[in-house]
Amino acid sequence: MLTRRSALFSAAGLLNALIWPFGYVVSHNHAYGSAPRQGLDIYTPSPSPHGGPRPVVFFIYGGSWEDGDKSIYRFVGAALAAHGFVTVIADYRIWPQVGFPVFLQDGAMALRWVVDNIARFGGDPASIQLVGHSAGAYNAAMLALDPPWLEQVGLDPRQTVRGFVGLAGPYDFLPLDTPTLKAIFGPPDQLAQTQPINFVTAAAPPMWLAAGADDTTVNPGNTLRLTARARAVGARAADKIYPGIDHRLLIGAFAAPLRPLAPVLRDTVAFLRIHAGNTASATA
Repeated sequence: MLTRRSALFSAAGLLNALIWPFGYVVSHNHAYGSAPRQGLDIYTPSPSPHGGPRPVVFFIYGGSWEDGDKSIYRFVGAALAAHGFVTVIADYRIWPQVGFPVFLQDGAMALRWVVDNIARFGGDPASIQLVGHSAGAYNAAMLALDPPWLEQVGLDPRQTVRGFVGLAGPYDFLPLDTPTLKAIFGPPDQLAQTQPINFVTAAAPPMWLAAGADDTTVNPGNTLRLTARARAVGARAADKIYPGIDHRLLIGAFAAPLRPLAPVLRDTVAFLRIHAGNTASATA
């Protein structure tokens, strides 16, 4: 669902090269499992004079469940940390090594590690929100909306996940339109169990869903349909479609040089602050 690996690395490399190197520290390669792709990085805001634990963001990147690396998204970790959030970016296993639901199980394992360890990095384990882009928004949505994935690692999603931000996510994307997607998600008679829209209940965490109007990779209708379903069942959800913005630029706008094109970071941070709870406030 994302662009080719070479183009993605090239664009992200430029954005990462322009990161302002102050206001946060990075701790790399913490293992949450034994597989090579079961590691995570933590972006911690510089100490605040107000003290106290910081709210936590668990960011899941995309890549069509076939690609991606936490190092590509340093500009996301830096941006959120600069706004006061302890930000975790985890790798997870991908196709063809694994298919559904292993990447969800990896996400749950990583989140379990965060709950158990994030206090050592100044984060508040009682104030964790999920943010995902593209396939990562799908993963985050499934963790937030379908309780068994977190229950399998001893977490209650209703208590663990305070909010969910989905950026250009596929939440309602049947029928599958490529041989690779059909292989990743398995038998046709079980595909209903792979769709986040089928798991929305009134108990869902607050959701803010966004897409670019010019997205030709993930149809923005996914965003609108998930919002509509959430409202229909009594869950709290809002959405925003950014005119003139495509799939890559929606997440690229987290980087300082691209922020004037769309206020995606500003809007995301505003939602995260509202739902962070009573933990120490994120700074502007």
